[in-house]
Amino acid sequence: MARFGVGIVLFDEVEVLDACGPFEVFSTASRVSLRDQPDAEVPFEVTMVSAGESREVTARGGLAMVADRTLGDAGRFDILVMPGGVTRDVERDERLRAWLRTQRETADLIAAVCTGAFVLAEADLLRGPVTTHWEDVAELAARFPDLTVEYDVRYIDHGDVATSAGVSAGIDLSLEIVERFAGGDVAAATARQMDYPWNRNPLSLRQRVEGEGLV
Repeated sequence: MARFGVGIVLFDEVEVLDACGPFEVFSTASRVSLRDQPDAEVPFEVTMVSAGESREVTARGGLAMVADRTLGDAGRFDILVMPGGVTRDVERDERLRAWLRTQRETADLIAAVCTGAFVLAEADLLRGPVTTHWEDVAELAARFPDLTVEYDVRYIDHGDVATSAGVSAGIDLSLEIVERFAGGDVAAATARQMDYPWNRNPLSLRQRVEGEGLV
């Protein structure tokens, strides 16, 4: 099994679970993979990357976090996760936007959690149907009228770019990414290890019912 580099961006006022939920998924996936296949290479190597000059950030709620690297020494990643939170400042950060565009050239997948979608949109990296936290879908649609913004889905994955709804939805998207890159057995074992009720269907119950013609 190949090892995939996963980068998760941190910044002041990042939503804690937006960043730490995917971190838990990818790190747990490697742990259970090593447990079940001790002779195989672990599937994911996770790096926390600070968007600022300092590796130290203060997340929402005052949680102090220390990234592994900054943008200047982070290197390239196969999978990149842009969490949400209070993104006003990072949306305007041209250095971060340029870095994201550079990552997009070589990454297999760039994913946004929650309001991280605004950052990717400002970097011109989103297309087609997208989603974000339910409180922010109207603003995303108003600011980026070329995007089709879905308000009632857990996540939307185009293969190379993905977005998820708020906070815990990033865990569902991350498990789907684990399934794609490391296999269904690893993803299922990861969800079980986390005691997490994995929602495998990105569509809401309303959309599933409508799609089956039951309403």
